[in-house]
Amino acid sequence: MAATQEMLAIALELKPFAVCLVPERREELTTEGGLNAFQESLPEIVAKLKAAGIRTSLFIDPDLKQLEQAVKIGADAVELHTGAYAEAKDREILKEELSRLRKGAVFAKEKGLEVHAGHGLTYENVGAVGAIKEISELNIGHYLIGAALFVGLSKAVSEMRIKMNAERL
Repeated sequence: MAATQEMLAIALELKPFAVCLVPERREELTTEGGLNAFQESLPEIVAKLKAAGIRTSLFIDPDLKQLEQAVKIGADAVELHTGAYAEAKDREILKEELSRLRKGAVFAKEKGLEVHAGHGLTYENVGAVGAIKEISELNIGHYLIGAALFVGLSKAVSEMRIKMNAERL
């Protein structure tokens, strides 16, 4: 959900088990990057969600300063933005982005955060991210629904699960 007062009111009324705070507008980076954990309103929003018993995650880049801020404001989890990794074409940039994801996941886990990841993951690139043992959840619904149009949802999910687990095992 967007980190806005309007969305906060809806969440507090509906009381979902968990929410992930994400950028709302294109100029907030959305697909180009994660939420800015230093956003002025985040500490209050996270505190109100947690007071209502709602687990709260922040969709942020695997940047150590952003992750430290997520800890500071009391997030339960982070979803590491994998877009830069997923879009990397150059082998060196791909290695750098995967390294950032690994370091971010280790750091977040050591700080007590549950670690998720997602954005732009496909059958072709999910294995290396799935191999990061600190990551407990991958969010890849957009790709799966697209693949399901051609092969069916069950087959798309099964194939993704195989790819996710291949390098982890």
